[in-house]
Amino acid sequence: MNSLRKPRLLAGTAAGLGTLLLAVCLHGLPYDGDTASASTKVAIRVDQVGYIRGEAKQAYVMGPSAALAGARFKVVDAKNKVVSAGRLGATTGRWNAKYPSVRTADLTALNTPGTYRIVLTGTAAGRSPAFRIADANELMTPLVRDNIRFLQAQRDGADVLPGALQHGPSHLADQDATVYADPEYDEEGNELLDDGLAPTGDQVDVSGGWFDAGDFLKFTGTTSYSVAELLLAQRDLPGMEELSTEATHGLDWLDKMWDEDRETLYAQVGIGVGNDTVRTDHDVWRLPEADDRLDVAPGDPDYTIKHRPVFRAADPGEPISPNLAGRVAAVFALAAQRAADTDPEEAQDWLDKAAAVYDLADTDPDKPLVTAFPDTFYPEDSWQDDMEFGGAELALAARELGDDREGDWADAAAGWASAYLDSDVKGTLNVADVSALAHADLATVLDGTRTDGIGAEELHDDLRRQLDDGVARAGHDPFGAGAVYDDFDAVPHTFGLVATARLYAKATGDTHYAAFAGRQRGWALGANPWGTSFVIGAGEVYPHCPEHQLANLRGSNDGKGAILRGAVVNGPNDASKLEELNGFPTMKKCTAAPPSGAWTDFDGKGARYVDDVGAWQTVEPALDFTTTALLAFALTAQGKGQ
Repeated sequence: MNSLRKPRLLAGTAAGLGTLLLAVCLHGLPYDGDTASASTKVAIRVDQVGYIRGEAKQAYVMGPSAALAGARFKVVDAKNKVVSAGRLGATTGRWNAKYPSVRTADLTALNTPGTYRIVLTGTAAGRSPAFRIADANELMTPLVRDNIRFLQAQRDGADVLPGALQHGPSHLADQDATVYADPEYDEEGNELLDDGLAPTGDQVDVSGGWFDAGDFLKFTGTTSYSVAELLLAQRDLPGMEELSTEATHGLDWLDKMWDEDRETLYAQVGIGVGNDTVRTDHDVWRLPEADDRLDVAPGDPDYTIKHRPVFRAADPGEPISPNLAGRVAAVFALAAQRAADTDPEEAQDWLDKAAAVYDLADTDPDKPLVTAFPDTFYPEDSWQDDMEFGGAELALAARELGDDREGDWADAAAGWASAYLDSDVKGTLNVADVSALAHADLATVLDGTRTDGIGAEELHDDLRRQLDDGVARAGHDPFGAGAVYDDFDAVPHTFGLVATARLYAKATGDTHYAAFAGRQRGWALGANPWGTSFVIGAGEVYPHCPEHQLANLRGSNDGKGAILRGAVVNGPNDASKLEELNGFPTMKKCTAAPPSGAWTDFDGKGARYVDDVGAWQTVEPALDFTTTALLAFALTAQGKGQ
């Protein structure tokens, strides 16, 4: 199952889009790019961050069959000294008309730390971007720190941090926000059907947290997913203070979204789709602090931009959509585990909050799951995985605190795992499916025992199912991609596979999927048809024009100044979805080209990629994208799965 993500930034004011000329910001990269040879094009694709010592290492060369048939390659170091050489491997398949043949360059024997490039010789010519050979921790930990920088840039409220893309305190009106009844949308989620929003009479403090993506909305669903991944990453990088601090920042906001006294979970702050009488976050392009300066009164269309509405996951005391209940309970229980050794009283408070949310889960839902308003922003079909996740983390927290409810929660988690395994909505790790996280920790809870017909064997089998699905897709792709090119979330799905492979190896000791995980990481960091890393700031070629308001208005579009470092973007998408790009009168024009040619030269298999500020379909970063990568990097940094 692949989540179909709707735009976090919908098309804004369209005036002038037909004639809008976008400035081109060339990268000026220090390598030869895609080199012409005998009127043909040849391109080399590598993991631009680098390869881990001891792992299988593979680069790709794409071009005409005749040119590659007699080509050789050599590897040169930073001083241009040849350190190894060889022949290209067999053809892995066809990519597109301009690059009909893809072959591999095996770098596995290269294990001496350093910086290198591949140079083609013989019937083809070309020079790759630079890549490093280093230990896992040396390569991966800086990526984790960069991911955290993105989260810091996403901070909302009064507690903003100095930095290259610093913005002022924002959305301070969220400290006294109005709760509204659920809005009603058309089936596609493109239009608000209500003439206006209906207040419930409640006011809440929902300030702080993180912006969800390139917009300024805040969602309990995506934030809880991201905080869970940060807390899990802390297990592998316990000494990284900034990781702990940022996890706490997200956790504090989730605590505000749960009103224990009223037994109410709030699902969303802000609104992204409105109508003529309700203007929304997606109708303007601005810095976040600009919203607080609006001079508006109730009844003004822009009132809901400054005074952002809050929507509930369920009425007070009523059952909560199980996907949200299970996931939020898991986060609170992870917080209890984190505090168990240092502050047992605080840990018990978190555990009790987790239990209260979990007990309110609607485990017989007769309506669509609550994710966002409209729900087409984040469609989700599975929820048993969230309940398994919540139960597993509650049981682990109870074990650490000596709480006698451990067995009850372990039984509940096993029951939901069984229900998930029997369902027809099984997927892989992403914001809509947390089964990989749940399985890994439930296996620890069960500790060799069986409950409700579930033991570690069945959980590990399903982790293998998720990985085998990716391996099967990779076997038919010239670049070994395990994700789907022409669907939303290709890059986060890829990082999800990397994280799952590491979790599986950590749980079982089986490193069968280590080479697959390395290839997936490499694909997301440059060893793909477009030759770009999909993590901003990682490698020589990366997105320079993300659809992100703060980065666009405060950052550098030429890569020489402030960038949204560490942000992870969607990557390639269905070509038909890029027929129209976003545009706003206040948007700084920006299109970044590859080192040579055009992005369309590398499109194939129905997929397209473009680095343009209007292309939310390919270069809008998001919380869940970035924390999935962060977890994958954190697990890899400690050699999990080597």
